Amino acid sequence: METSIFLDFLLPNAASWFYFSLLLTVALFFQFTRPLSLRNLDLLMLFALVPGFLLLQEAAHWAERAHSASGADAASWKLRAAQERTFGYGWLLAASLYWFLRAVGDIALIRRPLMNTNLNLPGLSWLGIALFICLTAVALRRTPDQLEKGTVGKQPVSIEHVQETATAVVHTAQRSNGSDPPPAVARFLAERSLAMFCHAAVIVGLVMIGWRHFGDLTTGIGTATLYTLLPFTAYNIGQVHHIWPTAFIVWALFAYRRAALAGWLLGIAAGTSVVPVLLFPLWFGFYSGRGGSRFGLAFLTAAALSVGITATVLWIDGPTGWDVVNALHLSEWKPWKAPDPTSESIWTGAHWAYRLPVFVMFVGFLVSLVVWPARKNLSHLIALSAAVLIGVQFWHSDRGGQYVLWYLPLILMMIYRPTLIAAEPPPVIPGSMLARWAGAAWRIVRPSNEQQKPLAV
Repeated sequence: METSIFLDFLLPNAASWFYFSLLLTVALFFQFTRPLSLRNLDLLMLFALVPGFLLLQEAAHWAERAHSASGADAASWKLRAAQERTFGYGWLLAASLYWFLRAVGDIALIRRPLMNTNLNLPGLSWLGIALFICLTAVALRRTPDQLEKGTVGKQPVSIEHVQETATAVVHTAQRSNGSDPPPAVARFLAERSLAMFCHAAVIVGLVMIGWRHFGDLTTGIGTATLYTLLPFTAYNIGQVHHIWPTAFIVWALFAYRRAALAGWLLGIAAGTSVVPVLLFPLWFGFYSGRGGSRFGLAFLTAAALSVGITATVLWIDGPTGWDVVNALHLSEWKPWKAPDPTSESIWTGAHWAYRLPVFVMFVGFLVSLVVWPARKNLSHLIALSAAVLIGVQFWHSDRGGQYVLWYLPLILMMIYRPTLIAAEPPPVIPGSMLARWAGAAWRIVRPSNEQQKPLAV
């Protein structure tokens, strides 16, 4: 069936999106009256990661040509693809190192002014909504190249199970409408719909954090609009495992004043995607003496439930328990072993043994975050959470450096946050919440002694 030319809307290619988004970002957010400000530098350095993605895309192009050719041309193109792949991941990690140091150094920046934009609030809102609608339309468009394109990196087994469930629901719904699409189409629609739902959760979370915790709605809408405008969002628009943990982390930051709720959100993310587990030392230190036990209990309970449900489903589907062990085997997270031959990262061009000292330094950094800084506020939590997620990129053996969406919303909040000295968890009132509720109910049912005294005659 022919489609109308008015509906033939496609995103520009990766390079065009890079240039146009850079121009529009500078026009909207660059402070021309203060050209040497730190925020202007941060705004430009957000795009320092993009050349690495472009190099990896070009390497994939040469690898595809080498696969379809033979002889000397195939060998030459294969060598060029390997060189550009190594250079691309090296570029990504170099830019990631800058943002790691910038996130760690952000704890020294105490007083920050509110966000200023070159467009008013209604204009920013309109642009953000329009960009999200356009991204959704392109993400859900079923073209042959999109159907054949695989996932960028390996999905955790829990996210794969969620995607399989969503695929079954989409396939059943389409069958009830009188059509019987192929399984690839149903899986494509389920994956893209789930990814866009996670992107929407991140965008709403950024708006809510700016409004409630930063005290400025313009900051929230500005960071959300910038999130939809940056190339990384468009490059990995349909990659569920890139954005799934980020949605939970953003809403855990929104609920930072409730230790138990934040623990549940972060625990669910940790049980379904491995990377949020590494945030536990930092967040536990954040709540130390201010609800740390509640956070820890909620986190461990939620993570155990998520892993338990996944293992139970795999046990039911698989004939033996060994299938569960194989499904939960995560070689890319084990730096003491050689990477999977099917993985792609900087470590495919260097000896894998060098991952171990990098991982040891990363673990030392995690341990230090429990006690440093001694008393953390929300700005420390945002910046150091971003630093942890960036640090993973240096030793993760499966496309380490490409998981920018894990920490991109945190970087945007770090750049445009105001002064957050007083944004700390509330002090813990002695006694459990259940005991306080029971005491309040008892006081309502049985009045105090003063209220029981008879009136004087």
